[in-house]
Amino acid sequence: MHPCIASSAETQGLLPLVHVQAASVTHLPAQTWEGINHLPCCISIASQSKSSLKKQRNRSIFSTLFCCFRNYNVEPPAANSNTSALPPPVEENGSPPKVSKYLLPEMKISDYGKKCVVIDLDETLVHSSFKPISNADFIVPVEIDGIVHQVYVLKRPHVDEFLQKMGELFECVLFTASLAKYADPVADLLDQWGVFRARLFRESCVFHRGNYVKDLSRLGRELNNVIIVDNSPASYIFHPENAVPVQSWFDDMNDTELLDLLPFFEGLSKEEEVYGVLQNLRSR
Repeated sequence: MHPCIASSAETQGLLPLVHVQAASVTHLPAQTWEGINHLPCCISIASQSKSSLKKQRNRSIFSTLFCCFRNYNVEPPAANSNTSALPPPVEENGSPPKVSKYLLPEMKISDYGKKCVVIDLDETLVHSSFKPISNADFIVPVEIDGIVHQVYVLKRPHVDEFLQKMGELFECVLFTASLAKYADPVADLLDQWGVFRARLFRESCVFHRGNYVKDLSRLGRELNNVIIVDNSPASYIFHPENAVPVQSWFDDMNDTELLDLLPFFEGLSKEEEVYGVLQNLRSR
């Protein structure tokens, strides 16, 4: 779900040659990344003999900013009818995450009675790339190792209408596994209406089995009134019953998924709790 890189004379040795979920405009040959076909963005390789070395060098730089190499095949926790009672997820070092307080502040008075919707950024609302693209909606400067690079951002079709309507119906929270140095300025440009009551970034995720997971139990909201909208199943493996999955978006300007979801969310906003409706959605 985060920006992807294409090799060029200007970025050689500085930007990674791997896709990080939100995208690239260049297409990766299928054989180049055999086995990671869930990472839909690609790279352009100028020299096959140098590509392996470049990937190793650039991967560490790029991954410090964006969330990459998601494992979409990670197994969810054992089924439990009461997921709010699940023990804290264990990080890769074997220690449970330290939770000193809830991630969200107290709900605003204007949001009382509303459900909380957690919305992903990359490949859900936008598509970003380090490769210049002529029709970018935003160009965001991001510093990596003392060098400023330009991130080109495309807005998903109907994202403005989607956000405005969701802001009326729900308490909306942006939750992304990207770092704030990229995601925060993108959100500033994307959310002109103040739809997002809060913004959560990678440091608010739980690193679990190679994935940055968004643990909804840490939000400080009743789970039966929390929804997560995300293109990556790995993001909500702790609470799949709270998810409204969306298709990953890269550059299809005829996409209508966000628009098509609005009637569903209008109905969901009036329900007493979300589990029954979302279970019906999953069973379709």
